Amino acid sequence: MISQALRDARRYEEILEKQISPQERPAFHLTPRSGWMNDPNGFCWYHGAYHMFYQYYPYASHWDDMHWGHAVSRDLLHWEFLPAALAPDELYDRDGCFSGSAITLPDGRHLLMYTGVVNEKDRNGKTWGVQTQCVAIGDGIDYEKYEGNPVLTEKDLPEGASRFDFRDPKIIQKKDGSLLCLLGSRPADKSGQILLYGSKDGLHWEFRKVLIANNCRFGKMWECPDFFSLDGHQVLLTSPQDMLPEGFEYHNGNGTLCLIGTWDEDKEEFIASKDQSIDYGIDFYAPQTVETPDGRRIMIGWLQNWDACAIRDDEDPWAGQMSLPRELSIRDGRLYQAPIREIEELRSNRAAYGDVHINGSLELENISGRCVELLVSVRPKDPANVYHKFSIYFAQNEQYHSTISYRPHEAVLKIDRKFSGSRRAIIHQRRCLVEESRNGEIQLRIILDRFSSEIFINDGRQVVSAAMYTPLDAEGISFFADGEAVMNIVKYDLGTGEVLD
Repeated sequence: MISQALRDARRYEEILEKQISPQERPAFHLTPRSGWMNDPNGFCWYHGAYHMFYQYYPYASHWDDMHWGHAVSRDLLHWEFLPAALAPDELYDRDGCFSGSAITLPDGRHLLMYTGVVNEKDRNGKTWGVQTQCVAIGDGIDYEKYEGNPVLTEKDLPEGASRFDFRDPKIIQKKDGSLLCLLGSRPADKSGQILLYGSKDGLHWEFRKVLIANNCRFGKMWECPDFFSLDGHQVLLTSPQDMLPEGFEYHNGNGTLCLIGTWDEDKEEFIASKDQSIDYGIDFYAPQTVETPDGRRIMIGWLQNWDACAIRDDEDPWAGQMSLPRELSIRDGRLYQAPIREIEELRSNRAAYGDVHINGSLELENISGRCVELLVSVRPKDPANVYHKFSIYFAQNEQYHSTISYRPHEAVLKIDRKFSGSRRAIIHQRRCLVEESRNGEIQLRIILDRFSSEIFINDGRQVVSAAMYTPLDAEGISFFADGEAVMNIVKYDLGTGEVLD
C-alpha cells in the first residue's frame, strides 16, 4: 500500500525531472531526480542491476524531511531513475527516513533497513531527533514498511548511548547465513562508536557488543559505517563528525576514516591496526560499497561536504551528486582507489604529448573540456634542481578556474576552487601530504565531469575530490611550472567522438 506522502513525492519528482535537461547534470555521476541528495543508501546488486538509494528531499534543493530516492544501473555510470522508495509517512519515521542499507532475503525479496526519526523538544525548546531502526521489504521498486517497526529502539542501546545519535544501519551476512548490523552511535563520552547487532531473519534483532569505540581519537559521532573483507584484510569505513586536523592526514570538520585490521567472525571481534583518510579533498562523505558479480569491491560516496553545502543555491534544480564509482584494493597495508574500469569504455578523442618541457604557463592543442580524463606524469628536468611548483588549471576561462598544485620540496598537493564561481565563503582549499614523494616525480589521474573533479594520486594511493559549479563554457585546461619540469600527458574526452591521430 503506497502512502499519500510517497505518492505525492513520486508525482512531483516525475514532473520536475522533465524540467532538468541532461546538459544541466553531470554526464556519468548520479544526481537526485529532483531537489536535494546526500548520503548513498542501500547500495547493492539486486535482480541483475546495481541499485542506489539516496537521502533525498524532492521538493527543494536543500536538506529537509528525508526520503529515499532510487536509481538503477548496469555499469554504475549510466543511471535510470526509479520512483522514490521511502517517504516519512509513519508515526515512527514522520520526521525522516535516514540512511541505511539493503540485503536480499533468502526468498528473493529485497529488505531495506533505515533509521526512522521522530522530533521532540526539550525543556528549553530545542528540537532533538529520536532515532530508531526500521525495515521495509519489496521487489526492487515498491517497498512495504514492516508492521513490527521499529525493530531497534533506545531499549536496545548499551548503557550511556544516546537515543538521538543512533543511526545508519549497515547489514552484512555471515558465512552461516545469519545477519549482522553495524550502527553509528554516540556514547556517554560524546565520542563515536560502532554498535553490533545480530539477527536470523532481518526482522528481529538483538544487541551483541560495541564493535569498536572511538575513545575521542577521530572526531566525535561516527556515521555511515561499512564493513567488508578485502585482499586478506578487514576494512571498516566510517565518517566522523567534528574532526580535529592531524597534520595533513585528517582535516577539520566532517571527514572520512578507513580502519584496516582483522576480523574474527566466530568471536565477532574486529581489531584495527591501521587508520587513514579515505579522501583528502573538499567533498567526499558517507561512502558505501558493494561487491560486484565479478568480485570487485566498489565504493561510492556523497561528493559533497556538510561544511560546504552553501556552494549550491536553493533555486538550483538539483543539489548533490555521488562520486565516481571506485575500485578498492589493499596494497602495502593501505587502501588504494581507482576509477571503475568501465569508465574506459567512455573514452574518445585521445590526445597525447610526451616529454613536454615546461617552465611557466603552457596550453596544448586538444587539451580542454569538462568531461575529460587526464593522465599526467611530471618529473624535474634536472633531478639535482627540482622545480618549485607544478599546477594544472581546469574549468578555466578568463574569469574562472580551479587548480591542482604540487610543491615537491614540501611533498604537498593542494586543490583550490576559490575562483570556480562560488560566491560563498565556504571551504575552497584542501592540502594533502603526498605519500612516497619521489624527488619531484608525481602521477595524476584526473576525472572531470562538468561539476566535479576527482584526482587519483600515484596510482590511487590517495584521492582528492571537489565539486565545482563553474559555468560550463569554462572549458580550458592549462599547465604551469615554477622551475623546469618535464611532463607526459594523455587526454580522453569521456563521451563519443572521433579518435585524434
